Amino acid sequence: MRDRLKALYELQLIDDQLDELEALRGDLPNNVKELQLKLSQLESSVDAKQAEIDESAAKRALNEADMEKFLENQKKYKAQLYSVKNNKEYDALTKSIDQADEEIKKREMENAALLERELAMKADIESVAPQCDEIKEELKAKEADLKTIIKSSEREELKIREDRVRVEAKVKKADLSKYLHIRKAKGGKAVVTIDRKACTGCHYVIPPQRQLEIRRMDKLFTCESCGRFIVPTDVADEVKQ
Repeated sequence: MRDRLKALYELQLIDDQLDELEALRGDLPNNVKELQLKLSQLESSVDAKQAEIDESAAKRALNEADMEKFLENQKKYKAQLYSVKNNKEYDALTKSIDQADEEIKKREMENAALLERELAMKADIESVAPQCDEIKEELKAKEADLKTIIKSSEREELKIREDRVRVEAKVKKADLSKYLHIRKAKGGKAVVTIDRKACTGCHYVIPPQRQLEIRRMDKLFTCESCGRFIVPTDVADEVKQ
């Protein structure tokens, strides 16, 4: 049981070191992620609008081609009016002329609406460009700062992570699972000791009988208040040494 407790406490000390290194980076990692996300969203929005502009332009081109065909048909129908032989033929031709005219107007209106939409989206894209440039500059600066901080502690962190792998291998799977759960729930601190008869995690006063049981190390104990693992002080001192 002593080795089991030592492994847990040693793992906690190593994670404390990693947490300290993470704290040195401050909000930079989160700031970088937020800027990356913001830039990605803006660029996705620009790409979507540009794709819609391209699609709209293609649709206008098709409408223009259709209008040319209808105009050609109109000219042909109008020329045929001079050679009609009866009212039935005349009515059929004038109807075809009117239909072609309606189709032309329909496409003209559609193209006008499409062009208006395109111009609005182009304006949106242009208005976003300075914002994207500003975010890129800020992101570049923060990424450089973060890289510098990471570089300064790279070797130290690598050594600590290697130690962590070694120590984690000594921790029982069930203990590790519970340790990680507590650590996540309690802000990183999953293993504590007793100081002045109280849990160093939440300062809950531990009854004398429970303190005695903890020192016996017959089994793993957790704080009745915060749920953290509790190790005897002598075990903690041994690990620290």
